[in-house]
Parts: sequence; structure tokens; C-alpha cells
Amino acid sequence: MNIFFEIHTNLTRESPGGEDYTRQALELLPTLEHPTILDIGCGPGSQTLTLAQSTDGYITAVDNHEPFLVELRSKAKTQGYKQRIHCVNQSMDSLSFPPQSFDLIWSEGAVYIMGFEQGLKNWRSFLKPQGYLVVSELVWLRANPPAEVAQFWGVNYPGMKAGDELLAEIPQWGYQVLASFVLPEVAWWNYYHPLEARLADLSQVYAQDEEALQIIAQEAQEIEMYHQYKNWYGYQFFVLQKV
Repeated sequence: MNIFFEIHTNLTRESPGGEDYTRQALELLPTLEHPTILDIGCGPGSQTLTLAQSTDGYITAVDNHEPFLVELRSKAKTQGYKQRIHCVNQSMDSLSFPPQSFDLIWSEGAVYIMGFEQGLKNWRSFLKPQGYLVVSELVWLRANPPAEVAQFWGVNYPGMKAGDELLAEIPQWGYQVLASFVLPEVAWWNYYHPLEARLADLSQVYAQDEEALQIIAQEAQEIEMYHQYKNWYGYQFFVLQKV
């Protein structure tokens, strides 16, 4: 795990996305005045800061990796959002907030940790009546993917479904779908280009450490999968309202 966090420390993002796409998803919501926002699995907080820039809300940013929260606190202070971004070290599957605490729950590239269905079901109770949930999720874009990529994601995210399948299931979990869109390829390289550079550097640092090199190779394999099979899967934003 030490090498894993060394790989992911001080990266701008921890999943595909970008400021433009966070704003795009936010603009699909009605205008919210002074919203209470919960950012689940915030990581180093790229989207948290965009939410602070784009709203006048109070944001609770949750992650269970303290170095990410330390980084976000520093950025929030530097950018003038210290009073509006509150960082909390908690696991997303055991949140301790009172019911109906938030106008908006946000989660980019993190719900896979719980599974999409379980995340939506568990988090619903924290939303106020008719509150909003915006979440991005890894999905299949086409049916019958090639064996290599099907096997890769079958191991790394066995619960992965098609975007259309999720859209059909969401209403039964207590939400209506307001909008949805798939992230473009550039959103993936916003994440992967810095990660590739980090992997190259660490391959030199740990050239004699077989265990570390194995973890580095696993991370590199994910990038190679996207190079080869990017037309088969992607990240999809879901903009939802509690009903």
C-alpha cells in the first residue's frame, strides 16, 4: 500500500474528469442558493475546489486517506475557501451525518468502491427531500467487449454495467434522472498523463524492488487497456434528484 499511495500522492486528480466536466454536470442542476454539499470520496479535491468556485455553498469533503485531506485543506486555504470547505476523514460506507443534511451529494470516480447501487441506496438518506445526487461511474459503452478488456475489468470492477442499464435501474432506488453524459477521451488523459509520468519515475526509483514494480505494472496495465479499448468503456455522469 505504501507504493500505491506514493504513486497517487500529489496527482491533480484520482479519476478521469476535469474542471469543465464538473461545471457541466453542475450546470445541469437548478440554481441552488447557499447549498449544503457533501463530496464523497473527494481525494485531493480537484472537483471540491471547482464546486467552491462555482457555488456559494458550504462543502463537506469526505475521504478516508488523510494525506488527500491535508492536501485539500492546504489548497482550500490558499484559494480562499477555508471557511467553506470542511474536510472529514470517514469511510463512505459508514458516514455519520444526520439524515436529510445535504441539498447536494457529489461523488466523482469513487462510488465503485461501494458499488453504484449500494452507494445510491446508502447515500439517499443524507439528502434533503428532493435533494440532488451527482455521481460519475465507470460503464460499458458497447455490448460484448473483447475478451482481454472484459477479463481485465471483470477482475478489477466485476460490478461494472452498461450506462443504459444503470439509467433503467436508477428509478427503483428512489431517484429520477435529470441528465447524463459520457466523459470525452481528454478527461481520461487529464488523469492518465500525470499518472504515466509518475509511474515512469517510480520504475527507476524501485528498479530493484520486485513487489513495487509489480504494483507499478498493474497501474500501467490500466492505462494500456484504455489505449487499446477506449471505445468500449468510459466514465458517465449521472445527475439525479431524490424522489
